[in-house]
Amino acid sequence: MLFASPVYGVFLLVTYAAFWALRRRSFARPLFLMLASYVFYFVGTYEAAKEQAVPLGPLGWTLLCVAIIFVGSSLDFYVGRMLGRTENAATRKLLLLCSVVYYLGVLSVFKYFDFAVDSFATVMGWVGITVAPVHLRLVLPFGISFFTFETMSYTIDVYRREIPPADRYLDYLLFVCFFPHLVAGPIVRPKSMLPQLAAPPVASDATKAHGLFLIATGLCKKIVIGDTLGLNLVNRVFDNPERYSSLEVLVAVYAYAIKIYADFSGYSDVAIGSAKLFGYELPQNFDAPYVSRNLQEFWRRWHISLSTWLRDYLYVTLGGNRHGTWKTYRNLMLTMVLGGLWHGASWNFVIWGALHGGALAVNRAWQRRPGARPERADDGRPRFTPATLISVFFTFHFVCFAWIFFRAPTFAHATLMLARMGKLTFDAPNLAPKVLAVLALGIVSHFTPRTLFDRARSGFIESPAVVQGIALAVCAYVLHFAAAAKAEPFIYGQF
Repeated sequence: MLFASPVYGVFLLVTYAAFWALRRRSFARPLFLMLASYVFYFVGTYEAAKEQAVPLGPLGWTLLCVAIIFVGSSLDFYVGRMLGRTENAATRKLLLLCSVVYYLGVLSVFKYFDFAVDSFATVMGWVGITVAPVHLRLVLPFGISFFTFETMSYTIDVYRREIPPADRYLDYLLFVCFFPHLVAGPIVRPKSMLPQLAAPPVASDATKAHGLFLIATGLCKKIVIGDTLGLNLVNRVFDNPERYSSLEVLVAVYAYAIKIYADFSGYSDVAIGSAKLFGYELPQNFDAPYVSRNLQEFWRRWHISLSTWLRDYLYVTLGGNRHGTWKTYRNLMLTMVLGGLWHGASWNFVIWGALHGGALAVNRAWQRRPGARPERADDGRPRFTPATLISVFFTFHFVCFAWIFFRAPTFAHATLMLARMGKLTFDAPNLAPKVLAVLALGIVSHFTPRTLFDRARSGFIESPAVVQGIALAVCAYVLHFAAAAKAEPFIYGQF
């Protein structure tokens, strides 16, 4: 049930109408929304399972995936309740360990087992010992990395006494499975979401209009820009870089940078907009990351819910910047390498994380060099001074370089991409005018001043319902015209 599919549109419309038709102060609303979220996950998982060879068959595998979420949610709710009632330090640590072990165990089995045994066999091969790895070949449950981080943050926050335990079991189940953020985020914090679920939902006409605006713009990013670039250039070049010239490979790297932003920020916009229709606020996840002056700013703007989670629960836990310069650099590197592994069980993701970790350490050292001027706070306005333009240029190109390892199917593909660019061949028969136009649209829209987007949003929200309907109908026509025969999966749905 992809966000970009007509099925999701019907599901959202039916769920919205039924939700607001229920009694306001009744538990029926959260109960209905929880059940609808499980239906959403069940249908999406079952449809995907039918296309793959999964253990237990499609139905059995889908029920297992649903059970993983439900059992984990139930475990964490009762662990949280016991943490709230227990003062004994050893007991509290044991309760936290139960929650963490469950989710890390699920991740280890489903996401990292095959990667670990393959890596072990490779290392043994280096010393002359042949090991035949045993593979589980399990299909990754949708959204496992996202709901794992959300639930872990709940028990950690309760353990740290930063939030009280959830009062209602139903609220906590809905916090975990709420369908807009279930599959690919944003990663929702319990301290912001649980209070919303405890109160009766309220959504004004302006809030709902804002939600519709975000859904429409998010789908345009995804379908018009992301899918067009992916299907017509990015996928072809990254899968077979040896067939393309240096110029085509370089343009494909730029195109992937725009595609992954359009795809993932588009997903986040649809998720945030869908939640607004039910009266709930999800956190902002992107803020024009490619206008960043340095890598530290990039991570304040890119996948904000993940970067702040890694900062608060991993970087700070490792010691942050509290124990000297070199340990700070070590903590940055470990945080980003583990953040890379969070994306998938592949050495390419490890390399991508290490590149960002090392660059963040260099960035930090440069900012703290003797005589360095304090960095000005970002006010969201475009910056056109020569120094800032140079900083944006180099930051963007470093990010693009790292994206090569993130997107390439294997390390060999990544090195082949770099080798092809080094050939310095400039013929470009595969760069269709349509693709170049969409790429230009993606770049220009990304660097458009925020105020213009804010005015467009305000204009839509303040318009009469008839005008809003016409605008949405035009958007639907554009999406229908631009859509491929089969909807492209969202990139972050695989994590």
